[in-house]
Amino acid sequence: MSPVLPVSVVVVAADSGPTLRDCVRRVLACNVPLEMILVDNASGDGIPQAIARAHESDARLRVIYNHANLGFGPAVNRGVAQAHGKSVLVLNPDCLIDNATLQRLIDTLATHPRAGVIGAVVCDENGVPDPASYRRDPLLQRSLNTMFNRPGEGVNMEGPIPHALVEVEAVSGALMLLPRRVFDYLAGFDEDYFLHCEDLDLCRRVRDASYKVMLAGDVRVLHGKGSSSRHRPVFVSRHKHRGMWRWFRKFDPQARKPWVSALVWVGIWTHFLLQIPGQLIRLAKRKATREDANA
Repeated sequence: MSPVLPVSVVVVAADSGPTLRDCVRRVLACNVPLEMILVDNASGDGIPQAIARAHESDARLRVIYNHANLGFGPAVNRGVAQAHGKSVLVLNPDCLIDNATLQRLIDTLATHPRAGVIGAVVCDENGVPDPASYRRDPLLQRSLNTMFNRPGEGVNMEGPIPHALVEVEAVSGALMLLPRRVFDYLAGFDEDYFLHCEDLDLCRRVRDASYKVMLAGDVRVLHGKGSSSRHRPVFVSRHKHRGMWRWFRKFDPQARKPWVSALVWVGIWTHFLLQIPGQLIRLAKRKATREDANA
């Protein structure tokens, strides 16, 4: 029987680029007893295989290779199914943690028995927090207020993020620590999402199960931008909009009104179509820049 560890760190890769190496290295440098499960969604860059070879002597690391891109939530669920930790840390491949951060999160979870998920403030390289760290359910009225910069309650919380542990509606899926028992009780991520909004879905179901979603506002974690999204922006955007539609249909009371649902469906997919030209232009510019650099 495998020993029960304080935490299992689950990372999903999908052509995530060199930042994945740093993510794995930082996790394995922690002194906290842990296991790390890297779930590869059919990456073509060879980096998960290289990581497995580089750390083949470290029994804490296990790599699971999927033969297709299953999506984020399904891949996490398959990783957790093989985990042995009392808690599960879902970590993006472009998030860099250290031992103090990990220990702080584990201690916080241990001292708050009604916490169903704990997040941290994910920041860019300049230390600017991502608004997704501290947000509300994306109900229709809130989403419209945010989209059109209208007064009233929006999706993102207003003002600076408190440097304290606070109860919130949702945290960023870039870093989520959950008790294993809660993850199992909720049956993990909803696998009908492919990418985006599954973290909002999980946070909502945590609260519906009478657990708390909490943000450790004093824990700041560098969240870079890996290559998974940058090299296929239309693919990612399509699934993001699909996730928005699924969340609306599951949780927003306005979805019970057929005419509102129809308008929301048209709005979501019109927004997706309008973004495509700009995404393709930016992608072409990045490719041209790389070619010039390699010339």
